[in-house]
Amino acid sequence: MLHRAKTVAFSIGIAAATVALSSQCVFAGIAAIQLSLAGSNSDRASSWLGGGQVGHNWQRGSLVYGVEADLSAINLNSEMNTVLPDAINPDATAYAHARVNWYGTLRGRLGWAAGPWLFYGTGGFAYGKVNLSSSFNAAITGAVPGSLNAQTSPLRGGWVAGAGVEYLWNPNLSLGFGYQYIDLGTVGVASSTLFPSGFGTVQMEQSARVHAAFHVVAASLNWHFWPTNTRPWEGSYAGGHVGGAWGNNASADYSYACDNCVFFSDARLKRDIVLVGHLKDGLGLYRYRYLWSDTVYVGVIAQEVALDHPDAVVRGPFGYLMVDYGKLGLKLMTETEWDAVRARHALALCCSKAM
Repeated sequence: MLHRAKTVAFSIGIAAATVALSSQCVFAGIAAIQLSLAGSNSDRASSWLGGGQVGHNWQRGSLVYGVEADLSAINLNSEMNTVLPDAINPDATAYAHARVNWYGTLRGRLGWAAGPWLFYGTGGFAYGKVNLSSSFNAAITGAVPGSLNAQTSPLRGGWVAGAGVEYLWNPNLSLGFGYQYIDLGTVGVASSTLFPSGFGTVQMEQSARVHAAFHVVAASLNWHFWPTNTRPWEGSYAGGHVGGAWGNNASADYSYACDNCVFFSDARLKRDIVLVGHLKDGLGLYRYRYLWSDTVYVGVIAQEVALDHPDAVVRGPFGYLMVDYGKLGLKLMTETEWDAVRARHALALCCSKAM
């Protein structure tokens, strides 16, 4: 199976804020936090194929026309394993796959005979079964995990077009090589859920889709019944074919958001802690990393918050303290966001003094 490199995009989104910053690094009035993750993935597949065909030709001079039906087994399986990295909670994971394992066609053929050679074009109706499924699992640490599952397996109809060449080895036996493009249309699934947890309101969404279209090249062997010397291509025939296929482009999108979440803020879960300022009420602001992440954040320490704002602190799994930043009127920032806020307000302060 052919796999292309997969890419995953994610973001930690935080609600817009207004900040009043003094020379003592004191600020207030920041909106509540929203954690959000988003990821996408795509894949295409390649496969062997094998099957049989039957048909009938009519010949008028060098002009040959007829009908052919075939049925093929195939294993076009596009798979997508997606990880949405989360620095605070366990990584969210998703899996989707889109598979076509058989298809058939009913086609007209129109060709030109040149001695033992037959060159032809073909087109008509195609049909097959398309299987598509997607699952998504995510959770905020300590909350009941959320999961989504969606699947469908419709019998699809579409179209086929192609061309080929055959060589009449003897009056009863011909060898062929051909190309077909089969399009069974687009199939999609989607699902979402919204549920409360002890850490905020969680919304999960997923969608997956596949364009069940693919290219086929195959070699064939046909046995011709009751040929005549004057019309060697006319009559009924049956045979088999083997070859390869590629295509079946699939993609999937996932998102996960928690409004007004509370986060682990226990000093025992942090490292590289450095004081960077104070709020107006004296609460300290710190730069730190979580034990399991290299991302640098700027926020508060739960043990200090519990002294003056006990209503903003809850005890999470394994006894570690968590802080509801919304109740403090704050938001958790990464160091990059913190530096950007300081730069903007330093510029605003400079401009106000100049005026």
